[in-house]
Amino acid sequence: MRQIHSDILEFRGSHYEFGFKQGELLKDSIILENRRKQWKAKRPRFEIDVQDTEAAYRRFAPGIWDELTGLQESLKLPMAEVLRDFGGYRIDAMPSGCSIVTGADFMVRNYDFHPQTYEGRFSLFQPNDQGYAIIGPTSRITGRMDGMNEKGLSMGYNFTHRKKPGDGFVCYLIGRIILETCATIQEAVELLKEIPHRGSFSYIVTDPSGETRIIEASPRGVDIRTSNVCTNHFEIQQHENRNYLKDSFERMEAIQNQQSQTEDALLAFRLFNDTDKGVFSKLYKSWAGTIHTSLYLPKEKSVWFALGGNQQPTILDFDSWLLGKDLDIQKIHGAVETDIGFAHVDKQFI
Repeated sequence: MRQIHSDILEFRGSHYEFGFKQGELLKDSIILENRRKQWKAKRPRFEIDVQDTEAAYRRFAPGIWDELTGLQESLKLPMAEVLRDFGGYRIDAMPSGCSIVTGADFMVRNYDFHPQTYEGRFSLFQPNDQGYAIIGPTSRITGRMDGMNEKGLSMGYNFTHRKKPGDGFVCYLIGRIILETCATIQEAVELLKEIPHRGSFSYIVTDPSGETRIIEASPRGVDIRTSNVCTNHFEIQQHENRNYLKDSFERMEAIQNQQSQTEDALLAFRLFNDTDKGVFSKLYKSWAGTIHTSLYLPKEKSVWFALGGNQQPTILDFDSWLLGKDLDIQKIHGAVETDIGFAHVDKQFI
């Protein structure tokens, strides 16, 4: 059992200032050291065109490009290196697990991945230049694994496969762009139809209306369905699925067979976070172990967050924060049943 934490980062200001601040925090950090060691150990299997990437950001998320510029100037690195490590456009995303269920007033999500990819950062950002305020855990600094924005729109994504990648954004940057630029599930659907996709993922969105949409997105097509449960396979684009889906179907069946536990936010949180109910995963060495459970309440703009299983959630009042009241905690603590190191606390790399 490893005791771990996530650092909470609160910031109000411009995207450029936010990027610069994050660069200052990353300097001499274990996260940055591990990232550099990673690329010394293996060459990236992708090429980054800085002008092409900037054009894509200018079209879909110009504020995040300003954030990347702030990161570059703070870290004093070439933009190509910043884009490789934090850009999320035309780079490779690793396979993962993940499960999501929504109710009339909540979305709960298990983030299942490899510990050495987890950077232990939880961000609240209120921009004063463009885009909506966002709360949620970060991925590759600029991306969001899941989250909610000031309009109550909540988002999570689930991996399907990495085969035949396209020229586009990866999942965690698309998640960030959804939250930053969309106010409703319909706006999120329209964005996902337009934005270029690097890999194949399901994006699950809900908002204060209580409706949910699951958007199956691959480089070859985008389909929308209405459901409240999603794991790691497509229902419409079944030709895109991986051959081995046993674990994905088992977690889906565990949720569907305990439907009475998905009618209430607290019961749903326990269904996902308790390690004996069939949804929580311990497959850390297979890139599919549950690292965090997050629950979003769009109507009241509240977030529950826990690291590891069998935990009591830390409750964060996003609504009060939007009105200017800072949080009274700086870290979220938890425990994960693995001996694998984490990217933000252990000097090692994949």
